[in-house]
Parts: sequence; C-alpha cells; structure tokens
Amino acid sequence: MTLGHASTLFAEDLAKPSAGGTGPEHDFDFFLGNWHVKHRRLKQRLVGNHDWEEFDGTSHCLSLLGGIVNLNETVVNRANGTYRGMGLRAFDAKTGNWADWYLDGRDPTQIDAPGTGRFANGVGTFLSEETYEGKPVTSRGLFTPITPSTCQWEQAYSTDHGKTWETNWVMRYTRMA
Repeated sequence: MTLGHASTLFAEDLAKPSAGGTGPEHDFDFFLGNWHVKHRRLKQRLVGNHDWEEFDGTSHCLSLLGGIVNLNETVVNRANGTYRGMGLRAFDAKTGNWADWYLDGRDPTQIDAPGTGRFANGVGTFLSEETYEGKPVTSRGLFTPITPSTCQWEQAYSTDHGKTWETNWVMRYTRMA
C-alpha cells in the first residue's frame, strides 16, 4: 500500500458517520461525507426583497478529535465566480451545546462569533448576534429535515431580537454516492 493510498483510506474513514454513536456529541454525524448542494440565496437582505438566486455547489465534511469537532469545506459556484468556505463545529460537553463558525474563502481572516445551540426533536438551532451592513442582527441557522441521504440548512436574520425572521439563504444537501 502506498502512502497516498493509505492517506485516502484514512480520509474516507474520517468522513464515515460513526456507527451507533449516541448522545449530543454525535448530533452532527449525519453531516459527515460528500454532498451535492443546491443553494437558494436572497439577493438583498433586510429590505423586503423577494428575489432569489440559485446555484450549485459541493460540500465535504469530516470528523476530528474523536467526533467532538467536524469540519466541512464547501465549494460555491455562483454566476459571478466560484469560491470556497469552511464550516467548523465543536461540541462543548459542559453545556451540551455546539459552536458553529464559518470562514469565507474570499476573506478567511474574518470570522464572526459562532452560532451556538443544539439539536432538539431532529432540528439543530444555532443563534448568534452579528452585524449586517452596520445593523445589529440576530442570526439563526437551522439544520432540518435530516434523513440519511438529505438535509437542509437555512439562515435567517432578525432585527427585533427573534420576534420575526427573514430567511436569506437555504442550502439543500443530497448525499453523493
């Protein structure tokens, strides 16, 4: 076996969902592996706009640190060009919450505070306080519905502390064979 073949097998093993894992530290096991992604993104946020753009992409997620961290790289193919992003999630055993960060490959030195939250009744809900175009917003990320071959993530902003939400990005994942 060559070193290259061994590293490929290791990477494939990292991306496999853990068998029989229970507990909140395994909540993101469903996300491990390779995905085709259909994006639907609101063209303008928080201005009452209802025009959406749609584009494709891919995502690859692997588990690290014994399963309490996962990392996914997303390739985004928009009409104005392709870029990459990275999601990083870490489980806090003390609180039972996950922290969820995102780095945009177009400016990877900028990172916001993580969305924090957990899964309940098959839905992962993650909240953070952010600034969008100079305005304070509450950002909500939802993972739902989750099946062995599909899942969805959506992002919404609120300018009234969570009383109302505007969904601005939806990503529908389909597992690659």
